[in-house]
Order: sequence, then structure tokens, then C-alpha cells
Amino acid sequence: MLDDALEIVIVGLTGPSRPFRPSDWAERLCGMMSVFGEDRHLSYSPYLKPVLSAGVRCVVIDRQLEQIDLAAYSFLLSFARDNELNLRPGRKRQRPDEVATELTPSP
Repeated sequence: MLDDALEIVIVGLTGPSRPFRPSDWAERLCGMMSVFGEDRHLSYSPYLKPVLSAGVRCVVIDRQLEQIDLAAYSFLLSFARDNELNLRPGRKRQRPDEVATELTPSP
């Protein structure tokens, strides 16, 4: 089910409908791979993003993270499993802007 998706989504619900706490769990989890830029603003990793889906906090994991940092990828899936959070597939195709970026030659 998750194998053909480009992303895995950790859904912030335990059981059928109880919101996972604390309410900022997704931002905290994504903060483990974030950096402060020269502009002093926090930037999330392109491989890990907090999102709101249908009013539920979620974390979207880009499957490329498995190749780039297996330890971080394993930690995230273990976190979901240990906290009994639901996993669901994310996108199965690249977004049009991502495809255009890949086709544009670098200067």
C-alpha cells in the first residue's frame, strides 16, 4: 500500500479519532531536521513537512529520505508505530513544478 507512493503521511490520530498530543507534535517532529537560514528563519527539510489535512495534524515524509538518511527515516516510522499513529500513502506522482524543475538545465 505504501510502497508505490512518493510520500508517507503520519496522521496525527491515535485509534479511530483521538488527536495525538501535544498539539504541536508535527512541528516538533519536523524540527529535528530543520535549520535556521542566514535570514534567521526556520526552514523545514524538503523531505519532512508538517501539514494540516482535513483539520488533522500530519507529517509528510518524502520517501527519498530513506535513501538519504536511513536512520532518520527509520526513526520517523518507529515514532509512528510506537505512538500508534496511522500511516497512509501520500502522493503517487510528482507535482508539475517538480517535473519542470528536473527538466530545466542548470546554469
